[in-house]
Amino acid sequence: MDILIVPFGEVEHEVKELIKKKLNEAFGRGVSESGKERLPDYAFDSMRDQYLSIRIINRLEEETDFKRFEKVLGIIDADLFVPGFRFIFGQAGRKAAVIALERLHERFWGLPENRALYLRRAAIEAVHELGHSYGLAHCENARCVMYFSNTIDDTDRKGADFCGECVRRLGN
Repeated sequence: MDILIVPFGEVEHEVKELIKKKLNEAFGRGVSESGKERLPDYAFDSMRDQYLSIRIINRLEEETDFKRFEKVLGIIDADLFVPGFRFIFGQAGRKAAVIALERLHERFWGLPENRALYLRRAAIEAVHELGHSYGLAHCENARCVMYFSNTIDDTDRKGADFCGECVRRLGN
């Protein structure tokens, strides 16, 4: 079965293509893309100016058109949160996950944009969150893509690939 990526709002073509390539490499599955979805107003919290990730995940898991796919990854160039956290880079459910691109841009942190770094971060977060949907927990290996990212520096330090132990657990 294939993986489906679902862009919410404007997500650059290059970002989507890179994510599709990295997901194919990481999970050995075909990767398709749905049509662009509108920004998910149903998940927007105006007090925080962020989107509640679990509402997006629930929508992706419930959407009839997406049922034929093994996994679904939402991609949004906005900011996500869960209660109790200021922000998150992404979140995963059993069938679907979502990643937020906004904080992956250097400009978010007041720095000059670094295109290569931004694309690397997007690929890492996509593989990481879908790794969770395939049953992987956070890894203690700081170079593994499944290592927990509490800050953008954590994302930058880890690799874009699974460590040997996570590959074993994944069964690839």
